[in-house]
Amino acid sequence: MAKFFRRIHYFWFLFWIVFFFIIFYPFYYFLAQKPKYYRLLNLFRKAHSFLCSFLSGVFFSFKSEAKFDPDETYIYCANHTSNLDIMVLCIMAKGRFHFMGKDELLNNPVLGIFFRTIDISVNRDSKMSGFRAFKKAAENLDKGMSLIIFPEGKIDDEYPPHLGEFRNGPFRLAIEKNISLIPVSIINGWKIMWDDGSKYGSKPGICDIYIHKPIDTTGLIADDADLLKEKVHHLIDSKLI
Repeated sequence: MAKFFRRIHYFWFLFWIVFFFIIFYPFYYFLAQKPKYYRLLNLFRKAHSFLCSFLSGVFFSFKSEAKFDPDETYIYCANHTSNLDIMVLCIMAKGRFHFMGKDELLNNPVLGIFFRTIDISVNRDSKMSGFRAFKKAAENLDKGMSLIIFPEGKIDDEYPPHLGEFRNGPFRLAIEKNISLIPVSIINGWKIMWDDGSKYGSKPGICDIYIHKPIDTTGLIADDADLLKEKVHHLIDSKLI
């Protein structure tokens, strides 16, 4: 019976995602054309995320170690266990921000418009694609656009999921651009919806998110990237256990 209700809830959740995407699409299409509109575009993404989750009975509880400047440029690094994570970061992030994600999202019926414009797609198996993606991300950081990235690079295939190894790219980029990193622990999102929800469905509930204080990269050099990566991994994992 529980599986049946989780399946019903999953389709209910999808309904609201598609419904508001259709409603917002004219605004998305117009605002995605020029970078000067990206801040407003992100406000619509926030509203979309909030409305879909609220009407589906999914709520987000944020606990933050410190206040951070909404006008500052950051690199947000979060663990990745669910499509809910995208909503979490859309609601949490401030100002002009963009995501980096797998190139399959270019063909996603909802997310495709963003990954063809404001966001950055990357083929994880191609070094050249990775180089181009982080080059573009560096340019966007220079323009004051915060970067949201899931350094695991994918959702764990095992259920329940475990925090996987991190890729080096975001940590090298943070040091190169002297950008502060914000580690984000999305604690129980996978219990509400694991992966895209197609296998186990979804359910109403409260998703707990812990936002660690920003890590200043001033004075770090390229050789410190591995230590920075390990530090962020430890911080995120410390709230998941």
